[in-house]
Amino acid sequence: MSEPEFPVIDAADLRARARVNEALSRHTTARVGGPADLLIEARSTAELVALVQRADAMDLPCHVLGGGSNVLVSDRGVRGLVILNRAREVRTRLADTSARVDADAGVALISLARTCIEGGIGGLEWAIGVPGTLGGAIVGNAGAHGADMAACVNMVRVLRRGASAPEWWTPRQLAFAYRSTALKAFSPAARPVVLNALLDLRRDHRANLERRATEFNEKRRASQPPGATMGSMFKNPPGDFAGRLIEAAGLKGHQIGGAQISTRHANFFVNTGTATAADIHSLIELARHEVQTRFDVVLALEVELLGEWDAIAALDEGDAPLEIGS
Repeated sequence: MSEPEFPVIDAADLRARARVNEALSRHTTARVGGPADLLIEARSTAELVALVQRADAMDLPCHVLGGGSNVLVSDRGVRGLVILNRAREVRTRLADTSARVDADAGVALISLARTCIEGGIGGLEWAIGVPGTLGGAIVGNAGAHGADMAACVNMVRVLRRGASAPEWWTPRQLAFAYRSTALKAFSPAARPVVLNALLDLRRDHRANLERRATEFNEKRRASQPPGATMGSMFKNPPGDFAGRLIEAAGLKGHQIGGAQISTRHANFFVNTGTATAADIHSLIELARHEVQTRFDVVLALEVELLGEWDAIAALDEGDAPLEIGS
């Protein structure tokens, strides 16, 4: 596979295109988050590479944000450059019974699942209601309904920070685990950037895929709250469910400021309209404390903390998932 030619972006180009002090609440599913010093959209994978490399050359802290799910951005915002990944090209190659999909990391996972269903390609129906982008789904090994990204990833192309060219990682290098990969070992600012992925899927009748997708969507709507959330807040501990433990601790429906632990599913925290990131983080701390006190279980975050948090909040980053991402 030949690599694309990467455009040259100099410091003047970057500054001319970037938005200054852009509120990240506009770009996250929880609708909270302070300003990014600089924010810019990457409209292709080649442009994403060029922007990251320019930021690295300028020693400018740089974070890549996908769909804005599975991330809690500090009210104080994010220093340096935030790149919105809007590279969304999808390429398919069909065989008799199998299909190979090559998709950019910025494509919405729901959109990718729908494209596959419409093309008679099975294996991603579980993702039909999962927010975020493909890149974030890979970083956090997103999953639902008993399936996950690990089951279909063939190869992933990443750009290491400071590298001159991208490289391909195998599933073994990615070290897929429950809601985690080897990419999660890196801090958000140092993490290799996911550019695109090769997915091994299968041919199927569109009617079969539509039926399964409808069933999954109905289950999701029945069990998860609508509105501004980040997705599941905590990973499920071994042999149990985070939502069950939070509910058993008496916190279902509990509210701090404009943030509420959902009355429908206690592992979802909802912005009722006026929440701040601090409100949501206070609920996180409360839920962790009560579950640990009552059940001796330490809940690990599934969302990622991004931006300027105090030292205590920063400890959560070791537990977190998602490309920024998601």
